[in-house]
Amino acid sequence: MSNKVRPIEILLVEDNPGDIILTQEAFSEAKIWNNIHTAKDGEEALMYLRKSAGYEDSIQPDLILLDLNLPKIDGREVLDSVKSDDSLCHIPIVVLTSSEAEQDILKTYEMHANSYIVKPINLEQFATVINAIENFWFTVVALPTKAGFPSHNSLTKKPLE
Repeated sequence: MSNKVRPIEILLVEDNPGDIILTQEAFSEAKIWNNIHTAKDGEEALMYLRKSAGYEDSIQPDLILLDLNLPKIDGREVLDSVKSDDSLCHIPIVVLTSSEAEQDILKTYEMHANSYIVKPINLEQFATVINAIENFWFTVVALPTKAGFPSHNSLTKKPLE
């Protein structure tokens, strides 16, 4: 096993530019070394994940943050497609959406979402949610490792500047 240190790779699937900026800013303040890749709709997310149509060099994410209400292909279809694909189904998906509808919550868990979070409205609460995602998924949870890399717990601290 190699001793390479690398950042956590996050795919943010979000069509709202304001939410993209909020998420990027919250993760830039994080203790976890990360790279955030964005897809502005479900179609772009699937091309990124499948390394097609200009995304041949994309990096498979360690975590997907997925909005449900997306243009072209909605988040539910993305979730279903990822969880049905043997090469992608191991990637945790956190649904991060404005929908509080019970049917959305139930349906996404039935489709094997790993968690469901309703987006907070104010900036402070949003930062708290991102911090909780960071702490839970990259500090507490044991995730599968990619070939050649050590476990996340040993590689997540930001490098010294």
